[in-house]
Amino acid sequence: MKKLIVLLAFVLFAWGFVWVNNNWIQTTEYKVASERVPQGFEGAKIVQISDLHNATFGKNQSSLIKKVEAANPDVIFLTGDLIDSNRYDLQTSLTLVDALVKMSEVYFVLGNHEVAINEIDEITEALEARGVKVLMNEATEWERNGETIQVAGINDPLMNPEMHEDELVHEALAETKLTDSFTLLLAHRPEVFNAYAEENVDVVFSGHAHGGQMRIPGIGGLWAPGQGWFPELTKGVFEKNNTQLVLSRGLGNSEFPLRIFNLPEIVVVTLEKE
Repeated sequence: MKKLIVLLAFVLFAWGFVWVNNNWIQTTEYKVASERVPQGFEGAKIVQISDLHNATFGKNQSSLIKKVEAANPDVIFLTGDLIDSNRYDLQTSLTLVDALVKMSEVYFVLGNHEVAINEIDEITEALEARGVKVLMNEATEWERNGETIQVAGINDPLMNPEMHEDELVHEALAETKLTDSFTLLLAHRPEVFNAYAEENVDVVFSGHAHGGQMRIPGIGGLWAPGQGWFPELTKGVFEKNNTQLVLSRGLGNSEFPLRIFNLPEIVVVTLEKE
């Protein structure tokens, strides 16, 4: 009987540990400062949601929606892999989007899973019908307090797998025809950070790495697509030259179904003028 009780306690602990690691959403806050931030954007708050992969958080995404509402966003960025190509279910993601568009303007860029499922038109048309601004190698203006900054988005490199990712980034950014305005770029992949920095983009919002999927305390992420084992870029804010990269751990899972020491997260970025 004692062994049975110990076994049951272990099973319950293991189940609880796995449940928390895959369902307990963390809000991670960063401040991004630049002398190029217009005064009108001082204190502007951006919520980044990445790599949902059709995951659900509460009935009708209620837990996730409450987290975003609590952050009181001025704008929301969806940085790809809203759906999962292995279990495509657009409606699960649209349930979330229906709530997000009531809070603020929402911007979206493609991730590799939107490209892989080959349903780009269905996905983008559904999002645009709800008022989401889909950015496919294009830029637009975000106005606040009488001033504007540039919000741009580029397609995932899987759109053209024959070309090197860095080359595709340069081509995509050339197509967006960026101005000299302070620029926030939505781009799914962090592993091409060098290319973003070479283009002198002010701030890039990425996902894709899933925080390294499993995190080893004191070491970091175990594996990330495009980076391999013990990747350098898994979460946080990175800086190179004049470019800052905001990298979300994301929310859902894909081929590997579990997160370990790696809570799902939404990212909240507050802009500051230096």
